[in-house]
Amino acid sequence: MATRLASVPVAETYKVHARLDGVTRIYPPRAGHGEVHALGPLSLDLRAGEFLSVVGPSGCGKSTLLDVLAGLAVPSAGTVEFEGKRVLGEVPDGVGVVFQEDASFPWLSVEDNVAFGLRRAGMDAAETRRRVDFAVGFMGLKDFRRAYPSQLSGGMRQRVCIARTLVLQPRLILLDEPFGALDQQTRLLMGDELLRLWRETGATVLLITHALDEANLLSDRIGVMAARPGRFIDIVGTGWPRDRDSRLAERPDFGAVTARLWSYLRGESLKALQGSSPPLGGEAR
Repeated sequence: MATRLASVPVAETYKVHARLDGVTRIYPPRAGHGEVHALGPLSLDLRAGEFLSVVGPSGCGKSTLLDVLAGLAVPSAGTVEFEGKRVLGEVPDGVGVVFQEDASFPWLSVEDNVAFGLRRAGMDAAETRRRVDFAVGFMGLKDFRRAYPSQLSGGMRQRVCIARTLVLQPRLILLDEPFGALDQQTRLLMGDELLRLWRETGATVLLITHALDEANLLSDRIGVMAARPGRFIDIVGTGWPRDRDSRLAERPDFGAVTARLWSYLRGESLKALQGSSPPLGGEAR
């Protein structure tokens, strides 16, 4: 059964890989609309080597949280750190980001898509080839390396995007609804691939998702966000083994965790639809 994880001193329990401390994100007024308080204040310690998912009602600031953590957006208040260093408006070395949208280049083959970032960074040809060969094989794309995105299914195109991130050898992988456009069965199978990637690379992973069963299956911990402005109302620990896969969904206690998540999100989703959200605390360490 999932349990609420209380705040405890970092040194006694885990190594912090990334940290959000008192982060708020407010979008300024534009086009006749007032400012939008999208996020926070919230705090989060992302533990080294964990798989953490974030769920919440639509518009609660989940993607804004990821953008701030990735350095793609600057917080209006608070601080962001990765490996003990401040994140200041650019993606730090060692951080990889995968979005929901198909970000493959249609004019490049699979292997050229995967190699794109390495070549742009000036990596030598031999090391680029070694990394691309590994990533293409790891993601099950070996037989399609010379194919173009238009010749691939949606799930395979997402594999290309993940492989393009994998070759950069990120220590922190940030995923924003990467399987949102896929059917349920494909999502579960892609989740198995993602868990294998997480285990074999040892990377820390943060996933933004709307799918409660996906968050449950993949995660060590699940951060549940309130309606806007997004703040954590609970951090749910799943207690699943590290070598889990989609067969976990067959267990009776799997449904109990998903039901707990829904018990939070039903009320928060109704608040989001009504356009109101009461003040909440925001600590998640």
